[in-house]
Amino acid sequence: MAKRDYYEVLGVSKNASDDEIKKAYRKLAIKYHPDKNPGDKAAEEKFKEVSEAHEVLSDKQKRARYDQFGHAGVNGGASGGGNPFGAGGGNPFGDFNFNGQSFNFDFSNFQSRRGGSPLDDILSAMFGGGPRGPRKGPDYRTSVTVTFKEAIFGTKKTITIDGKDINLKIPAGIDDDQMIRLKGRGGDSPEKGGEKGDLYVQVRVKPDKRLTREGIIILSEEKVSMVDAALGTEIEVETVDGPITMKVPAGTQSGTPFKLSGHGVPFRADGDRGPHIVTIIVETPKNLTKKQKEILEEFKNAKKRGLFNR
Repeated sequence: MAKRDYYEVLGVSKNASDDEIKKAYRKLAIKYHPDKNPGDKAAEEKFKEVSEAHEVLSDKQKRARYDQFGHAGVNGGASGGGNPFGAGGGNPFGDFNFNGQSFNFDFSNFQSRRGGSPLDDILSAMFGGGPRGPRKGPDYRTSVTVTFKEAIFGTKKTITIDGKDINLKIPAGIDDDQMIRLKGRGGDSPEKGGEKGDLYVQVRVKPDKRLTREGIIILSEEKVSMVDAALGTEIEVETVDGPITMKVPAGTQSGTPFKLSGHGVPFRADGDRGPHIVTIIVETPKNLTKKQKEILEEFKNAKKRGLFNR
């Protein structure tokens, strides 16, 4: 079976930074580590695959050869005849190389410093920081729905987690699908002295029937008749601040945008807001009366004679 592209394995782009590669590997290593998936052969193979990809992409010289020649340029991507964990094959976690530093993990007589799984100690050795304290509690996730206007101006919502009511402040200008993190509002740590997890709240914004949003700009369309567009008029525009009267100059063409400054989305703490852009749509009449047709014909003929060009 052909090997997958190393960048694809880690889920990063080909121009990913060293830090992005390291973070992606760490996340996948934790997910597929045999300690967390005992007896799961598929997870073990995944762990080997991401480790092999990381060994190559974390080494500048190997990465350069891989980028130029593919898998052939790095001879399978690892030492020991394609085994990313070193030669011998007896201990699949022995003689692991990370950023030029060798680690040997022999689990036969391994006892975690905290009496539990050795995974945290392994990752601590690989990524620095020494022994870790008590494990953090699990993170919780939930969602809350707000109206379009509430998202623009901010609001407060009450959410219930594990029977405890939490007052959530929705900041002004929040966009659909953004996440709010409440530190320490997650689950309890499984160990004495460990801090609680966090609560992540996904904000969902209900669409508005007339208004849409692009960043800090609010957009809408207003229809005017052909006559009003030609002669000029005033129309009432619905905004998040309520109805506003807007002047449409004579000769306005369909598709012309008008800017209502300061009626868009807040983008600074001092309250500055983006604009509301109103696009004028000129309606062409479909069912004309005989009299209306005669008037338009007269207008058409007058235009041909150049009466409107003086």
